[in-house]
Amino acid sequence: MPLFPAEGRQEGAFVATAGTAPARRTAFAPGPHPAPGPGSTQRRPLWRRLVTIAAIAGPGLIAANAGNDAGGIATYASAGSQFRYRALFIMVLITIGLVVVQEMSARLGAFTGKGLAALIREEFSIRLAFLALSALLVANVGIVVSEFAGIGAAFELFGVSRYISVPVAAVTIWVLVLFGSYRYAERVFLLLSLAFLSYPIAAVLGHPDWKAVAAATVLPHFVASKAFILLGVALIGTTISPYMQLYNAAAVVDRGIGSAEYPVERVDTVAGAIFADLISWFIIVATAGALGGSGVLNSAKEAAQALRPVAGPAAEVLFGLGLLGASALAGAVVPLSTSYALAEAIGVERSVSRSFREAPLFLGLFSAQVLIGALVALVPVNLITLLIGTQVLQGVVTPITLVFILVLANRRSVLGEHANGPIFKAVAAVAVALVALMAAALVVITVAGLF
Repeated sequence: MPLFPAEGRQEGAFVATAGTAPARRTAFAPGPHPAPGPGSTQRRPLWRRLVTIAAIAGPGLIAANAGNDAGGIATYASAGSQFRYRALFIMVLITIGLVVVQEMSARLGAFTGKGLAALIREEFSIRLAFLALSALLVANVGIVVSEFAGIGAAFELFGVSRYISVPVAAVTIWVLVLFGSYRYAERVFLLLSLAFLSYPIAAVLGHPDWKAVAAATVLPHFVASKAFILLGVALIGTTISPYMQLYNAAAVVDRGIGSAEYPVERVDTVAGAIFADLISWFIIVATAGALGGSGVLNSAKEAAQALRPVAGPAAEVLFGLGLLGASALAGAVVPLSTSYALAEAIGVERSVSRSFREAPLFLGLFSAQVLIGALVALVPVNLITLLIGTQVLQGVVTPITLVFILVLANRRSVLGEHANGPIFKAVAAVAVALVALMAAALVVITVAGLF
């Protein structure tokens, strides 16, 4: 049994069970509020504002931040080292797409009480659902390997062998999920998100040209080269990943967020996407200011070490802390998203608030992915080749998943009056189409490069 069963029940952890209506949390439901007293027009104390932000933060922030994983950090760092600040405008466009997609996935979870995989199974053919989920499983296992490799690389920056850090990290993540309630696990995930604050500090220490940064952010600075196009495709692929949408919708359901709580969750989702991409923006700025024009970086570890002679040892440490937090967060979120999706598609119990006996498939899949990811990360393989392979698979999975999300969010039979309106439908269609085209381009370019 879980170590925290009482906590999970008291705080409204929702257990999704096939064929049952979702129970809703009321933590954010509207209710009576005390009348404002004297001085109520003044700004609230800082601690009250921080408590409010902490209460809102949840699945949206966690899902979006998980996208800044080891592979993502390597991609953003390489963007800065190759093309300095020219990729910053692309990140603005990607942020708009990420906000749109994440909001739709959260809305589907909140107003249907079901995850994306369950909705795909019900609204489309079983063959299509099987195709999407099979590709997702293969791609996500590869990503899990890269996350544990990122954990090992981060600890090696601090002099700890990966043969010690990776097994310890794997056991820690496994225990956290299997023996804690959803709310307990969520708190730890949010704590790991604080590691991303190290990147803005590293950016400042890198002494960038802030005027050039501002200009590159608001004005297009494209480069007519194959390398720049490939980089743009890679930025989209690493920022908008299917596991983020699957986890976001499933976590909204697991948390028991319904229609009454959705306005607050919408803030969490939109703010989380913007915060995550702002961190990505700072990673590009940090490496551009310190390493701009030095060429391609092969790993996040290489980026951290390269910052040292330019920005000092503090920047290297901060970059390493960010890499550790990012990899640990994604090391839990990615296998959870896969387990949620497959358990939803089959229609069995899925919740981190359940014991192994109560949800054997869900927790068994999670355990297997963590074990495989940790073991493979310890094998001396070419991790760059692995990352390229997983990006190709993500390029196949991403357009399929996004089209499913768009169609589901457009259907009034699924969301009723909360389905996409005409304007949002048009914006979402353009965003999904562009992401799908760029993802397809990534597959074509990568496969053509093999020959």
